[in-house]
Amino acid sequence: MEHPVAIVGAGPAGLTAAHACAEAGLPAVVFEAAPTVGGLARTEVYKGYRFDIGGHRFFTKNAAVQSLWRAVLGDEFLRRPRLSRIYYRGRFFWYPLRPGNAIAGLGAWRTARVLASYVRARVMPPRNVESLEGWVSSRFGRELYRTFFKTYTEKVWGVPAAEIRAEWAAQRIKELDLVGAVRDALFGKRNGRAITSLIEEFDYPRLGPGQMWERLAARVEDRGIPVRLGARATRVLHAGGRAVELELEEAGVRRRMPVAAVISSAPLGELIRALEPAPPPVVLDAAAGLRHRDLITVNLIVRRRDLFPDNWIYVHAPDVRVGRIQNFRNWSPAMVPDPETTSLGLEYFCFRTDRIWSMRDEDLVTLAARELAALGLARREQVTDGFVVRQPRSYPLYDAAYAEHVAVLRGFLAGFENVMTVGRNGLHRYNNQDHSMLTGLLAVRNLLGERHDLWDVNAEAEYLEEVRPQNSNQSPAVSSVSPSSSSLPRNSTVSVIS
Repeated sequence: MEHPVAIVGAGPAGLTAAHACAEAGLPAVVFEAAPTVGGLARTEVYKGYRFDIGGHRFFTKNAAVQSLWRAVLGDEFLRRPRLSRIYYRGRFFWYPLRPGNAIAGLGAWRTARVLASYVRARVMPPRNVESLEGWVSSRFGRELYRTFFKTYTEKVWGVPAAEIRAEWAAQRIKELDLVGAVRDALFGKRNGRAITSLIEEFDYPRLGPGQMWERLAARVEDRGIPVRLGARATRVLHAGGRAVELELEEAGVRRRMPVAAVISSAPLGELIRALEPAPPPVVLDAAAGLRHRDLITVNLIVRRRDLFPDNWIYVHAPDVRVGRIQNFRNWSPAMVPDPETTSLGLEYFCFRTDRIWSMRDEDLVTLAARELAALGLARREQVTDGFVVRQPRSYPLYDAAYAEHVAVLRGFLAGFENVMTVGRNGLHRYNNQDHSMLTGLLAVRNLLGERHDLWDVNAEAEYLEEVRPQNSNQSPAVSSVSPSSSSLPRNSTVSVIS
């Protein structure tokens, strides 16, 4: 290639694309508007404490992704036990839900209502299962939906659950066979019954997920691919169905550079608006219609060693604003420099137009400490310090119109030979970091002449934490890939959790 491949964004997708370019001998440059690499998967550091932006487990069913992780970090991975629970009405419930635990926590009368509602949904399911509300109600019954899903879902997305598309639920919520669970408890499991296990352990970098992306960025730079931080791509100039130049802004100065191709993990709508000449009005309208949910993480340092055993807790209580709480000591002890303290990340899902987004940092720390005390997880006086991270466009919003908008944009971009979108925001899909990595890798393979549909990655309608054994005594084998190779079978898919 006469000109380099321009890779917009230095998160998991962009850096994996850069690594794949290095493997293939393609010239490339990575442009990242932020001052650090990693995107949503970066690690923030405050007074020696390390904070993950949300909590990023390293688990994948894809051998090439697993191999690259191991090649980059090796022994720096920790094997961590997974524990996550729901906090609801002053009690903890396992998540994913376990029938026995849920029944014990709800009490006899509420359990009877849940079971009756569940049976009714199986006999007479709701007609509309295209929304998250309908999808969950049809599988669990409306009573269990209202108890465990409605409040939290609406905290996360900020719109009624009836307006959220079912695609998100299908890959995030495990099926729950309450009747089967009761039958198994009374009579034992039937011979030959299929067993589905959930991952109960995962890998995690000793110093947080940012350690992976910092190492990978250094690795691609060592191989001749620059990673330019503080460089914002402002326009993509195109002609004849090809991107020909990229306009960049660095340190207040704008310039253009010729490019062989553009691989973008920028928000899909943002890329469309950056195209010059501008797309037709119908395409721009579709780009404007894509919405995102933003995230505030209030990170607290608590003067207490052991607060609770969970990696994270989902807070379904409607009387507090916080939606999820990460306990970073339980992700990796190395994240916490003082062994007599604990560091927590309290997550507040919002829109940037909400008042909470513009609150002063000190007020957000006060709010988080007050809510932590209200939940009974720590006393207010035990919170000794804190800081705030605002992460815009954390979650592509699966609202009622998103699929139509994405279809319009996808069709328009199909007219370009050398422009590909990757990653969570680039595809406007709730990808995890290994899904994002796979899209970056396949984008480069497309430049080399292969034909992969990046929109098919993470399109499978199955729960992403399931590991289905080949038989009741054997887990599926994981094929290995040489650490120096990025080989993937054609039409590869990935299933993974966030």
